[in-house]
Amino acid sequence: MLTVLVLLVALEAPAIAAPLHEQEFRVPATAEVVAVVTASCAECDWGRHGHEAAALELIVDDRPARYLFLIRGSESAEYRVALGRLSAGSHRLVVRLDRTRSAEKARTATVARAVIEPAAPGSEAERRLAYAPILMARPNTVGRFSDVPLVMWTETETTPRGTWIRYSVVFSNEDGGTPPDRLMATWGRLTDIEYVYGVELDAGGRVLAEEFQGPEHKLTPFQGAREAAQPLMYVVTDNNMVSDHGEATLRFALAPFPFDLSGVSREAVMDANPWTYAVSVREARREKRIDEKARPGAKKLPDPRRFATLEACAATADATITFSIGVRAASGPDRWFDSAGGLPGFRIGRQATEFPNGCFRGAVALPPGTSADDVVGLRFRAFTRRTRQSEPPLAKGAGSARLQRVNTVFLLGANDEPGASLFSWRGDSALEPEGPALEIPFQRAR
Repeated sequence: MLTVLVLLVALEAPAIAAPLHEQEFRVPATAEVVAVVTASCAECDWGRHGHEAAALELIVDDRPARYLFLIRGSESAEYRVALGRLSAGSHRLVVRLDRTRSAEKARTATVARAVIEPAAPGSEAERRLAYAPILMARPNTVGRFSDVPLVMWTETETTPRGTWIRYSVVFSNEDGGTPPDRLMATWGRLTDIEYVYGVELDAGGRVLAEEFQGPEHKLTPFQGAREAAQPLMYVVTDNNMVSDHGEATLRFALAPFPFDLSGVSREAVMDANPWTYAVSVREARREKRIDEKARPGAKKLPDPRRFATLEACAATADATITFSIGVRAASGPDRWFDSAGGLPGFRIGRQATEFPNGCFRGAVALPPGTSADDVVGLRFRAFTRRTRQSEPPLAKGAGSARLQRVNTVFLLGANDEPGASLFSWRGDSALEPEGPALEIPFQRAR
Protein backbone atom coordinates (compact mmCIF):
# COMPACT_ATOMS: atom_id res chain seq x y z
CA MET A 1 0.00 0.00 0.00
CA LEU A 2 2.81 2.43 0.88
CA THR A 3 4.36 1.84 -2.54
CA VAL A 4 1.05 2.64 -4.24
CA LEU A 5 0.64 5.88 -2.27
CA VAL A 6 4.12 7.03 -3.14
CA LEU A 7 3.46 6.25 -6.80
CA LEU A 8 0.20 8.23 -6.77
CA VAL A 9 1.89 11.26 -5.20
CA ALA A 10 4.61 11.11 -7.81
CA LEU A 11 2.07 10.95 -10.64
CA GLU A 12 0.07 13.92 -9.30
CA ALA A 13 3.06 16.19 -8.57
CA PRO A 14 3.70 18.87 -11.23
CA ALA A 15 6.75 18.24 -13.34
CA ILE A 16 9.66 20.60 -12.80
CA ALA A 17 10.07 22.73 -15.92
CA ALA A 18 13.14 21.80 -17.89
CA PRO A 19 15.63 24.68 -18.11
CA LEU A 20 15.34 26.92 -21.15
CA HIS A 21 19.04 27.57 -20.83
CA GLU A 22 21.88 26.51 -18.55
CA GLN A 23 25.57 27.14 -18.61
CA GLU A 24 28.68 26.91 -16.53
CA PHE A 25 30.84 30.02 -16.35
CA ARG A 26 33.92 31.19 -14.52
CA VAL A 27 34.57 34.47 -12.77
CA PRO A 28 38.33 35.20 -12.75
CA ALA A 29 38.12 37.34 -9.58
CA THR A 30 35.34 38.21 -7.16
CA ALA A 31 33.12 40.63 -9.06
CA GLU A 32 29.69 42.10 -9.68
CA VAL A 33 28.27 40.17 -12.60
CA VAL A 34 25.64 40.93 -15.26
CA ALA A 35 23.91 38.41 -17.51
CA VAL A 36 22.84 39.74 -20.91
CA VAL A 37 20.00 37.39 -21.83
CA THR A 38 18.75 37.32 -25.42
CA ALA A 39 15.24 35.88 -25.36
CA SER A 40 11.86 35.96 -27.08
CA CYS A 41 8.32 34.68 -26.61
CA ALA A 42 6.27 33.99 -29.74
CA GLU A 43 2.99 33.98 -27.80
CA CYS A 44 3.68 37.16 -25.82
CA ASP A 45 2.04 40.52 -26.46
CA TRP A 46 2.17 43.12 -23.68
CA GLY A 47 -0.91 44.79 -25.15
CA ARG A 48 -3.23 41.72 -25.02
CA HIS A 49 -4.91 40.22 -22.00
CA GLY A 50 -3.72 36.68 -21.41
CA HIS A 51 -0.64 37.12 -23.62
CA GLU A 52 1.26 39.80 -21.66
CA ALA A 53 4.58 38.13 -20.85
CA ALA A 54 6.44 34.95 -20.05
CA ALA A 55 8.14 35.04 -16.65
CA LEU A 56 11.69 33.71 -16.51
CA GLU A 57 13.63 32.99 -13.35
CA LEU A 58 17.41 33.22 -13.39
CA ILE A 59 19.15 31.15 -10.74
CA VAL A 60 22.88 31.26 -10.07
CA ASP A 61 24.09 28.38 -7.91
CA ASP A 62 21.67 28.29 -4.95
CA ARG A 63 20.94 32.03 -4.80
CA PRO A 64 17.39 33.48 -4.79
CA ALA A 65 15.98 33.74 -8.29
CA ARG A 66 16.05 37.00 -10.23
CA TYR A 67 12.97 37.42 -12.41
CA LEU A 68 12.69 38.63 -15.96
CA PHE A 69 9.41 39.35 -17.79
CA LEU A 70 9.69 39.03 -21.58
CA ILE A 71 7.78 42.25 -22.13
CA ARG A 72 9.07 42.78 -25.68
CA GLY A 73 7.09 39.85 -27.02
CA SER A 74 8.13 37.91 -30.08
CA GLU A 75 11.03 40.28 -30.71
CA SER A 76 14.37 38.70 -29.90
CA ALA A 77 15.74 41.24 -27.46
CA GLU A 78 18.50 41.68 -24.92
CA TYR A 79 17.60 41.90 -21.22
CA ARG A 80 20.32 42.90 -18.74
CA VAL A 81 20.03 41.28 -15.32
CA ALA A 82 22.35 41.91 -12.36
CA LEU A 83 23.35 38.54 -10.88
CA GLY A 84 25.03 40.06 -7.83
CA ARG A 85 28.49 39.68 -6.36
CA LEU A 86 30.02 36.33 -7.25
CA SER A 87 33.20 34.82 -5.88
CA ALA A 88 36.10 33.82 -8.08
CA GLY A 89 35.67 30.41 -9.63
CA SER A 90 33.00 28.34 -11.36
CA HIS A 91 29.28 29.09 -11.25
CA ARG A 92 26.16 27.74 -12.89
CA LEU A 93 23.34 29.78 -14.43
CA VAL A 94 19.94 28.18 -14.97
CA VAL A 95 17.09 30.00 -16.76
CA ARG A 96 13.63 28.50 -16.32
CA LEU A 97 10.14 29.45 -17.45
CA ASP A 98 7.87 30.02 -14.46
CA ARG A 99 4.47 29.04 -15.84
CA THR A 100 2.68 30.04 -12.62
CA ARG A 101 3.81 33.67 -13.06
CA SER A 102 3.52 33.79 -16.86
CA ALA A 103 0.45 35.00 -18.72
CA GLU A 104 -2.12 32.29 -19.39
CA LYS A 105 -1.37 32.08 -23.11
CA ALA A 106 2.34 32.90 -22.89
CA ARG A 107 3.67 29.52 -21.85
CA THR A 108 6.70 29.15 -24.10
CA ALA A 109 9.88 31.12 -24.44
CA THR A 110 13.21 30.88 -26.23
CA VAL A 111 16.55 31.87 -24.77
CA ALA A 112 19.07 32.28 -27.57
CA ARG A 113 22.05 32.96 -25.33
CA ALA A 114 23.24 34.48 -22.07
CA VAL A 115 26.45 36.48 -22.11
CA ILE A 116 28.16 36.81 -18.72
CA GLU A 117 29.81 40.17 -18.03
CA PRO A 118 31.86 40.50 -14.82
CA ALA A 119 32.63 44.11 -13.90
CA ALA A 120 36.31 44.98 -13.65
CA PRO A 121 37.47 45.12 -10.00
CA GLY A 122 37.64 48.70 -8.75
CA SER A 123 35.79 50.09 -11.78
CA GLU A 124 32.88 52.52 -11.82
CA ALA A 125 30.73 49.72 -13.23
CA GLU A 126 31.53 47.54 -10.21
CA ARG A 127 30.62 50.30 -7.76
CA ARG A 128 27.41 51.07 -9.65
CA LEU A 129 26.33 47.41 -9.60
CA ALA A 130 27.37 46.83 -5.99
CA TYR A 131 24.73 49.22 -4.62
CA ALA A 132 22.02 48.74 -7.25
CA PRO A 133 18.70 48.18 -5.43
CA ILE A 134 16.89 44.86 -5.93
CA LEU A 135 13.22 45.66 -6.45
CA MET A 136 10.55 43.51 -4.86
CA ALA A 137 7.60 43.91 -7.21
CA ARG A 138 4.16 44.93 -6.02
CA PRO A 139 1.82 41.92 -5.80
CA ASN A 140 -0.53 43.52 -8.33
CA THR A 141 2.38 44.04 -10.72
CA VAL A 142 2.91 40.29 -10.70
CA GLY A 143 -0.77 39.37 -10.89
CA ARG A 144 -1.85 42.01 -13.41
CA PHE A 145 1.28 42.58 -15.51
CA SER A 146 1.16 46.25 -14.58
CA ASP A 147 3.79 48.87 -13.75
CA VAL A 148 6.73 46.56 -14.39
CA PRO A 149 10.24 48.06 -13.94
CA LEU A 150 11.88 48.51 -17.35
CA VAL A 151 15.29 50.15 -16.95
CA MET A 152 17.42 51.60 -14.15
CA TRP A 153 20.03 54.32 -14.48
CA THR A 154 22.45 56.13 -12.20
CA GLU A 155 23.65 59.68 -11.77
CA THR A 156 26.64 60.64 -9.66
CA GLU A 157 27.44 63.83 -7.80
CA THR A 158 30.61 64.83 -5.99
CA THR A 159 30.05 65.90 -2.37
CA PRO A 160 32.42 67.39 0.22
CA ARG A 161 32.61 63.93 1.79
CA GLY A 162 32.73 61.75 -1.32
CA THR A 163 30.21 60.76 -4.02
CA TRP A 164 26.44 60.37 -4.19
CA ILE A 165 25.10 57.67 -6.50
CA ARG A 166 21.41 58.02 -7.32
CA TYR A 167 19.38 55.15 -8.81
CA SER A 168 16.21 55.87 -10.77
CA VAL A 169 13.80 53.51 -12.52
CA VAL A 170 11.46 53.75 -15.50
CA PHE A 171 8.28 51.77 -14.78
CA SER A 172 5.89 50.85 -17.58
CA ASN A 173 3.09 52.93 -15.99
CA GLU A 174 1.65 53.99 -12.64
CA ASP A 175 -1.71 52.64 -11.52
CA GLY A 176 -2.02 55.41 -8.93
CA GLY A 177 -1.07 59.06 -9.01
CA THR A 178 -1.22 61.17 -12.17
CA PRO A 179 -3.95 60.16 -14.67
CA PRO A 180 -2.79 59.43 -18.24
CA ASP A 181 -4.09 62.61 -19.89
CA ARG A 182 -2.32 64.85 -17.38
CA LEU A 183 0.76 62.61 -17.50
CA MET A 184 1.07 63.18 -21.25
CA ALA A 185 0.39 66.92 -20.99
CA THR A 186 2.89 67.61 -18.21
CA TRP A 187 5.50 64.86 -18.69
CA GLY A 188 5.13 63.74 -22.32
CA ARG A 189 5.00 60.03 -21.51
CA LEU A 190 2.89 57.21 -20.08
CA THR A 191 5.68 55.59 -18.09
CA ASP A 192 6.40 56.38 -14.45
CA ILE A 193 9.93 57.59 -13.69
CA GLU A 194 10.99 57.54 -10.06
CA TYR A 195 14.10 58.16 -8.02
CA VAL A 196 14.36 54.99 -5.92
CA TYR A 197 17.54 54.94 -3.84
CA GLY A 198 20.70 56.91 -3.19
CA VAL A 199 23.95 56.21 -1.39
CA GLU A 200 26.85 58.46 -0.41
CA LEU A 201 30.30 56.85 -0.37
CA ASP A 202 33.62 58.21 0.80
CA ALA A 203 36.84 57.85 -1.20
CA GLY A 204 37.48 54.45 0.37
CA GLY A 205 34.03 53.11 -0.52
CA ARG A 206 32.58 53.38 3.00
CA VAL A 207 28.84 54.11 3.15
CA LEU A 208 28.21 57.55 4.67
CA ALA A 209 24.47 57.91 4.06
CA GLU A 210 21.59 56.11 2.33
CA GLU A 211 18.07 57.15 1.40
CA PHE A 212 15.03 55.97 -0.54
CA GLN A 213 11.95 57.68 -1.93
CA GLY A 214 9.02 56.47 0.13
CA PRO A 215 5.26 57.07 0.02
CA GLU A 216 4.24 60.68 -0.68
CA HIS A 217 7.70 61.16 -2.22
CA LYS A 218 9.30 61.43 1.20
CA LEU A 219 13.06 60.84 1.34
CA THR A 220 13.81 58.47 4.21
CA PRO A 221 17.08 56.98 5.55
CA PHE A 222 17.50 53.36 4.45
CA GLN A 223 17.58 50.85 7.32
CA GLY A 224 16.53 47.64 5.59
CA ALA A 225 18.06 44.33 4.59
CA ARG A 226 20.48 43.84 1.76
CA GLU A 227 22.07 41.15 -0.34
CA ALA A 228 25.80 41.80 -0.11
CA ALA A 229 25.76 45.61 -0.53
CA GLN A 230 22.58 45.70 -2.62
CA PRO A 231 19.56 47.09 -0.74
CA LEU A 232 16.25 45.21 -0.95
CA MET A 233 13.58 47.74 -1.90
CA TYR A 234 9.85 46.94 -1.84
CA VAL A 235 7.48 48.71 -4.23
CA VAL A 236 4.60 49.54 -1.87
CA THR A 237 2.30 52.06 -3.58
CA ASP A 238 0.38 52.18 -6.85
CA ASN A 239 2.55 55.10 -7.95
CA ASN A 240 5.70 53.03 -7.38
CA MET A 241 7.08 54.51 -4.21
CA VAL A 242 9.32 52.12 -2.29
CA SER A 243 10.06 51.06 1.27
CA ASP A 244 12.94 49.31 2.99
CA HIS A 245 10.53 46.65 4.28
CA GLY A 246 7.48 44.91 2.89
CA GLU A 247 6.06 41.76 1.38
CA ALA A 248 8.57 39.50 -0.35
CA THR A 249 7.54 38.90 -3.96
CA LEU A 250 9.43 38.50 -7.24
CA ARG A 251 12.89 40.04 -7.35
CA PHE A 252 13.74 42.31 -10.26
CA ALA A 253 17.47 43.02 -10.48
CA LEU A 254 17.90 45.54 -13.28
CA ALA A 255 21.49 46.17 -14.31
CA PRO A 256 21.89 49.97 -14.02
CA PHE A 257 23.70 52.08 -16.55
CA PRO A 258 25.12 55.60 -16.16
CA PHE A 259 23.29 58.46 -17.87
CA ASP A 260 24.23 62.12 -18.11
CA LEU A 261 21.19 64.41 -17.83
CA SER A 262 23.11 67.61 -18.52
CA GLY A 263 20.88 69.73 -20.73
CA VAL A 264 18.14 67.11 -21.14
CA SER A 265 15.13 65.81 -19.24
CA ARG A 266 14.91 62.45 -17.46
CA GLU A 267 12.82 61.20 -20.38
CA ALA A 268 15.99 61.20 -22.51
CA VAL A 269 16.69 57.85 -20.81
CA MET A 270 13.61 56.54 -22.63
CA ASP A 271 14.87 57.95 -25.92
CA ALA A 272 18.01 55.86 -25.45
CA ASN A 273 15.72 52.84 -24.96
CA PRO A 274 12.90 53.57 -27.43
CA TRP A 275 11.16 50.24 -26.81
CA THR A 276 10.07 51.64 -23.42
CA TYR A 277 7.59 53.88 -25.25
CA ALA A 278 6.03 50.91 -27.02
CA VAL A 279 5.67 48.92 -23.79
CA SER A 280 3.93 51.81 -22.00
CA VAL A 281 1.55 52.49 -24.91
CA ARG A 282 0.60 48.84 -25.21
CA GLU A 283 -0.10 48.66 -21.48
CA ALA A 284 -2.35 51.73 -21.80
CA ARG A 285 -4.30 50.08 -24.61
CA ARG A 286 -4.69 46.84 -22.66
CA GLU A 287 -5.91 48.74 -19.60
CA LYS A 288 -8.45 50.64 -21.75
CA ARG A 289 -7.00 54.07 -21.04
CA ILE A 290 -7.20 54.97 -24.75
CA ASP A 291 -10.39 56.59 -26.06
CA GLU A 292 -10.46 58.52 -29.33
CA LYS A 293 -13.18 60.80 -27.96
CA ALA A 294 -11.19 61.70 -24.83
CA ARG A 295 -10.54 65.34 -24.03
CA PRO A 296 -8.18 66.82 -21.41
CA GLY A 297 -9.56 66.13 -17.96
CA ALA A 298 -11.29 62.85 -18.93
CA LYS A 299 -8.51 60.71 -17.38
CA LYS A 300 -8.18 58.94 -20.73
CA LEU A 301 -6.43 60.00 -23.89
CA PRO A 302 -6.66 59.50 -27.66
CA ASP A 303 -4.22 57.33 -29.59
CA PRO A 304 -0.70 58.21 -28.33
CA ARG A 305 0.51 58.17 -31.95
CA ARG A 306 -1.47 61.39 -32.44
CA PHE A 307 0.64 63.21 -29.83
CA ALA A 308 3.50 65.55 -30.60
CA THR A 309 6.03 65.36 -27.76
CA LEU A 310 8.29 68.31 -26.96
CA GLU A 311 11.39 68.66 -24.83
CA ALA A 312 12.47 72.17 -23.90
CA CYS A 313 14.48 73.88 -21.17
CA ALA A 314 13.54 77.03 -19.29
CA ALA A 315 14.49 78.98 -16.19
CA THR A 316 11.36 79.56 -14.09
CA ALA A 317 10.51 81.09 -10.75
CA ASP A 318 6.92 80.84 -9.47
CA ALA A 319 5.78 80.15 -13.03
CA THR A 320 4.38 77.33 -15.12
CA ILE A 321 4.52 76.89 -18.89
CA THR A 322 2.29 75.66 -21.67
CA PHE A 323 3.06 75.18 -25.33
CA SER A 324 1.02 74.89 -28.50
CA ILE A 325 1.76 73.09 -31.75
CA GLY A 326 0.75 74.72 -35.00
CA VAL A 327 -0.65 72.49 -37.75
CA ARG A 328 -1.10 73.54 -41.37
CA ALA A 329 -4.77 73.49 -42.36
CA ALA A 330 -5.96 72.31 -45.75
CA SER A 331 -7.43 75.77 -46.22
CA GLY A 332 -7.51 78.86 -44.07
CA PRO A 333 -5.21 79.80 -41.16
CA ASP A 334 -3.01 77.37 -39.27
CA ARG A 335 -4.63 75.56 -36.34
CA TRP A 336 -3.04 75.58 -32.88
CA PHE A 337 -3.33 72.84 -30.28
CA ASP A 338 -2.56 73.65 -26.63
CA SER A 339 -0.78 71.18 -24.34
CA ALA A 340 -2.86 72.17 -21.29
CA GLY A 341 -6.20 72.03 -23.09
CA GLY A 342 -7.27 75.13 -21.15
CA LEU A 343 -6.85 73.38 -17.78
CA PRO A 344 -4.58 75.10 -15.20
CA GLY A 345 -3.70 71.73 -13.66
CA PHE A 346 -2.26 70.61 -17.01
CA ARG A 347 0.35 73.37 -17.12
CA ILE A 348 3.99 72.29 -16.82
CA GLY A 349 5.79 73.15 -13.61
CA ARG A 350 9.12 71.94 -12.30
CA GLN A 351 10.72 72.66 -8.94
CA ALA A 352 14.34 73.72 -9.25
CA THR A 353 15.33 71.57 -6.27
CA GLU A 354 14.24 68.43 -8.15
CA PHE A 355 14.99 69.48 -11.74
CA PRO A 356 17.86 71.97 -11.56
CA ASN A 357 18.52 72.06 -15.31
CA GLY A 358 14.96 73.22 -16.03
CA CYS A 359 14.43 70.74 -18.87
CA PHE A 360 10.92 69.36 -19.26
CA ARG A 361 8.69 67.31 -21.52
CA GLY A 362 5.06 67.66 -22.52
CA ALA A 363 2.81 66.38 -25.28
CA VAL A 364 -0.32 67.48 -27.11
CA ALA A 365 -2.76 65.51 -29.26
CA LEU A 366 -2.99 66.59 -32.91
CA PRO A 367 -5.81 65.78 -35.33
CA PRO A 368 -5.94 62.24 -36.74
CA GLY A 369 -3.74 61.84 -39.81
CA THR A 370 -1.40 64.74 -38.95
CA SER A 371 2.08 64.07 -40.31
CA ALA A 372 5.41 65.62 -39.43
CA ASP A 373 5.23 67.76 -42.58
CA ASP A 374 2.01 69.36 -41.32
CA VAL A 375 3.65 70.88 -38.22
CA VAL A 376 4.43 74.57 -38.73
CA GLY A 377 5.40 76.15 -35.43
CA LEU A 378 5.44 76.42 -31.64
CA ARG A 379 3.98 78.86 -29.16
CA PHE A 380 4.94 79.13 -25.49
CA ARG A 381 3.12 80.88 -22.65
CA ALA A 382 3.89 81.33 -18.96
CA PHE A 383 1.50 81.61 -16.03
CA THR A 384 1.88 82.39 -12.36
CA ARG A 385 1.98 79.03 -10.62
CA ARG A 386 -0.84 77.94 -8.37
CA THR A 387 -0.14 78.24 -4.66
CA ARG A 388 0.60 75.17 -2.61
CA GLN A 389 -1.07 74.11 0.61
CA SER A 390 -0.68 76.61 3.51
CA GLU A 391 1.02 79.10 1.19
CA PRO A 392 -0.10 82.74 0.79
CA PRO A 393 -1.55 83.53 -2.66
CA LEU A 394 0.70 84.83 -5.40
CA ALA A 395 -0.31 87.96 -7.27
CA LYS A 396 -1.40 87.46 -10.87
CA GLY A 397 1.58 88.10 -13.10
CA ALA A 398 4.09 87.20 -10.39
CA GLY A 399 6.97 84.94 -11.28
CA SER A 400 9.25 84.78 -14.27
CA ALA A 401 10.22 82.41 -17.06
CA ARG A 402 12.84 82.39 -19.78
CA LEU A 403 12.80 79.83 -22.59
CA GLN A 404 16.35 78.79 -23.35
CA ARG A 405 16.08 76.02 -25.88
CA VAL A 406 13.93 73.40 -27.55
CA ASN A 407 15.77 70.09 -27.76
CA THR A 408 13.31 68.05 -29.77
CA VAL A 409 9.79 67.61 -31.09
CA PHE A 410 8.71 64.18 -32.29
CA LEU A 411 5.74 61.95 -33.09
CA LEU A 412 5.45 58.24 -32.35
CA GLY A 413 5.64 55.93 -35.36
CA ALA A 414 3.44 52.98 -36.25
CA ASN A 415 5.56 50.83 -33.91
CA ASP A 416 4.75 53.18 -30.96
CA GLU A 417 8.39 54.29 -30.79
CA PRO A 418 9.64 57.88 -31.34
CA GLY A 419 10.18 59.07 -34.88
CA ALA A 420 12.96 61.42 -35.95
CA SER A 421 13.40 64.74 -34.19
CA LEU A 422 11.58 67.42 -36.18
CA PHE A 423 12.76 70.63 -34.60
CA SER A 424 15.35 72.26 -32.33
CA TRP A 425 16.00 75.83 -31.25
CA ARG A 426 18.35 77.79 -29.02
CA GLY A 427 17.81 81.26 -27.64
CA ASP A 428 16.97 83.21 -24.51
CA SER A 429 13.46 84.61 -24.62
CA ALA A 430 11.41 85.95 -21.72
CA LEU A 431 7.90 84.58 -21.16
CA GLU A 432 5.75 87.05 -19.23
CA PRO A 433 3.31 85.29 -16.87
CA GLU A 434 -0.24 85.83 -18.15
CA GLY A 435 1.39 87.70 -21.04
CA PRO A 436 1.46 87.14 -24.82
CA ALA A 437 2.70 83.94 -26.41
CA LEU A 438 6.19 83.56 -27.79
CA GLU A 439 5.92 82.13 -31.29
CA ILE A 440 8.81 80.25 -32.88
CA PRO A 441 8.56 79.48 -36.61
CA PHE A 442 9.08 75.81 -37.32
CA GLN A 443 12.42 74.79 -38.77
CA ARG A 444 13.50 71.22 -39.39
CA ALA A 445 16.07 69.77 -37.00
CA ARG A 446 19.36 68.99 -38.72
